[in-house]
Formats: sequence, C-alpha cells, structure tokens
Amino acid sequence: IVTVNCARLLKADHHATNGVVHVIDKVIATTTNTIQQIVETEDSLETLRAAVAASDLNSLLESEGQYTLLAPTNEAFEKIPRETLNRILGDPEALRDLLNHHILKSAMCAEAIIAGLTMETLEGTTLDVGCSGEELTLNGKPIIANKDVLATNGVVHFVNELLIPDSAKTLFELAQESEVSKSTEFFRQAGLSSHLT
Repeated sequence: IVTVNCARLLKADHHATNGVVHVIDKVIATTTNTIQQIVETEDSLETLRAAVAASDLNSLLESEGQYTLLAPTNEAFEKIPRETLNRILGDPEALRDLLNHHILKSAMCAEAIIAGLTMETLEGTTLDVGCSGEELTLNGKPIIANKDVLATNGVVHFVNELLIPDSAKTLFELAQESEVSKSTEFFRQAGLSSHLT
C-alpha cells in the first residue's frame, strides 16, 4: 500500500504530454508542526505532554526523522489505577520505557498498517496489529481514536488506552496477567504482596 502524506494512492502513472498524474483519495494539507508541537497544542494530550517533559523526550519528538507516535489521550491515562499511574510517573526509567513503547521507528499511516503486522517500537518491544470488524487493533484492542495527524517528522495516531510494556510493570502486575496469578493471590494472603510491588 502506497500513501502520500497518509492519502492512499489509488491510481498511479497516468502519463500526460507535460508530466504524470497520480490519483489519491484525500486532499493533502500543508504540514508545519512537529510531533512535539502537536503534543503541546492538543488539549486531549495534556497528561502525555507532562509525561514527555518529565522524561526528556521533547528533543526526540521535535527532531528530524520519521516517527509514529501512538499518543495516549487524557482518557487513556485516566483508565489505569491512580496508584499505578503515580508509580510510573514517579519512576523516570519506567516512564521512559512506557513512552518509548508508544513510538514506532518509522512513519506508519493507518492505511499502511495491515492486520498481521508486527511493529517495532523505540523501546525494542513489538506491537501486534489485528482487526476487529473494520477497526484496527493493537495487541488485541481496538484503541485508535483519531488517526493520521500529520507532522513534519512523522505521524500521530491518538489512542484511548495506555499500552504498558512489561518493563514498566511491577512483579505483582506482571504475575496477575499470567499463568501464575493464583500464586500471586497466595503471596497476598500471606501478607507478602509488598515484596512483589
């Protein structure tokens, strides 16, 4: 799939006497903002803006290159328990891992993201792309709320759920999501859960 500023190329190579025409499915608007400037000006990314500033990722998101930011909205941050959010925001290493897990190494327009694809993040982790009906899913969840916001150094997709990598989770959180969840309950009953958190 070929895209031009996230417009899909429908028909290519119509030769004319004075050049060539390619037919696309959208009007291409002028793009002037970097990814960082989009984060700074969008009201629904207020929490993300604070997180980016706290982890010193500003310079990356305004640098030259081609990135994809899966930008968690304020709603996405509000969905996770307050205790978990405060822990991650207070841990610079976990916060950086969390944000890098939302940044892809190349610009990926929604049209070019195909079900079955595995995308590598800046953190070195992967996100699995699938579909639910006509909606794209990431790690099994249809979370893309607003797609293809173009920047001079890539593209932003707004997501309404936080994608938390294993490296930003406590042992307790990891165990609860795995096949040792029953063992975790025994730790809790024995009053030892603090060691896992």
